[in-house]
Amino acid sequence: MRTLRSRLILAFLISTLLPLTATVWITMSLIDRSLGYATTSELDRLSHTLEGTVRQLYQRERDSLRRDALAGAVPVTTFSAPDMAQWPVPVKSFWDSGEQERFGLSGEGGDHVEYLRREDGVVHSYRRDLRGIRMDDISAQFRQTRGLIASLEQRDLRRGFTLTLLILLAGAWLVSLVPLVFMAHRVSRPVRELTAGLTAFAADGPPHRLETAGDDEVGRAVDAFNRMADQLHDSRARLVHLTQMASWQSLARKTAHELKNSLTPIRLTVEEMLARQPEAVDRAFMANAVHIVVSEIETLERRVRAFSDFATEPDVRIEPVDVNALVAERVALLAPASPQTGVELRMDDHLPRARADVDLVKGILTNLMQNASEAAGPQGHVRVVTRCEDLQVAVEVHDSGPGLRPEVVATLFEPTITFKKHGMGLGLSIARRNALLCGGDLALIGGNLGGAAFRLTLKADA
Repeated sequence: MRTLRSRLILAFLISTLLPLTATVWITMSLIDRSLGYATTSELDRLSHTLEGTVRQLYQRERDSLRRDALAGAVPVTTFSAPDMAQWPVPVKSFWDSGEQERFGLSGEGGDHVEYLRREDGVVHSYRRDLRGIRMDDISAQFRQTRGLIASLEQRDLRRGFTLTLLILLAGAWLVSLVPLVFMAHRVSRPVRELTAGLTAFAADGPPHRLETAGDDEVGRAVDAFNRMADQLHDSRARLVHLTQMASWQSLARKTAHELKNSLTPIRLTVEEMLARQPEAVDRAFMANAVHIVVSEIETLERRVRAFSDFATEPDVRIEPVDVNALVAERVALLAPASPQTGVELRMDDHLPRARADVDLVKGILTNLMQNASEAAGPQGHVRVVTRCEDLQVAVEVHDSGPGLRPEVVATLFEPTITFKKHGMGLGLSIARRNALLCGGDLALIGGNLGGAAFRLTLKADA
């Protein structure tokens, strides 16, 4: 019962079972009271009462007919022995029984009382009309009523009503439970995905975007999680890079110090050796050798200064910056160095100002444009695009060069040592560090001109 779906189902069970129990109890009470007004026992007592009343009426008519017959006040029909073959069946049955007298019913439906009496070898028959009372029909109705009462008693109406009610209520309850389980699954699924996403992200896993479940509270929570995951991932990446930069800066600072301490004595010693070289020896060869050594020492000193600059944390002064103006200025300054490289500007005329350090942004743009121009080469093409996205000012620099190899991309922003004529291997590392110090970032993106492309993002000025 720890999942949200289980809790929703449990809440449904608790909220429906209590009213359902109360409904069953009230309904059964009403059924018992309703059946109590017309029970089979009442019908049975009523039928017995009516039967007794009819029997009394019949007995009274019998007694009255007997008295009137003996008094000669009732017409008589005489059946003599010589005509026995023509006697009706009831008369012959009476004669054969040997009884002295007998009462019976005759006529349609038993609406006459018949009195038979034996006397001197003949049978006297007396009849009286019951005035529409059909005793045989009444007896048949009594038997039918008794059978119905017995059938009702065997069926047990209370039990039948109770079982039917419970089946109907259980069916309705199960039918309502099925959509509840479905809805509980639909509601709990995005919550489970959200929980799994938070757990994976807390375990330093890669950001996993969840599908938005809708425009309700859960959907807005999922959307907020996606934004938070993206922001935290970017912040984590920036923090990792800055931490690595701090370690690299410490190493660069120590390396620069050690190299500087060694290069200065070497240079002074070589120059002193040239100064003390006698004229008799091949001084031209020595001068050329000293020149080569000094030139290489100067190159190493430049690299030492680059490492010193890399190890130095710059002062950051955040202020509103006109990014379009800085881009136009950098292009104008760098164009003479690569006159054969075409530069295309696509700047947003409604671009807001950015919050950044002007000098750091200039350095970043200079590095990106120089790299793009070198990669594009003569007759190449460079495209610079500015736009505003999600309250951020973005500057993209695309080139038509050969692009970057996959093994280079993995360590693109890590400081390296290069022996290119005009490179130190620290440009992109310093550029991204400065972008992070400004509250933005520098990332590699897909190029539109076939080569490499970089995007500088800065916070827009509110």
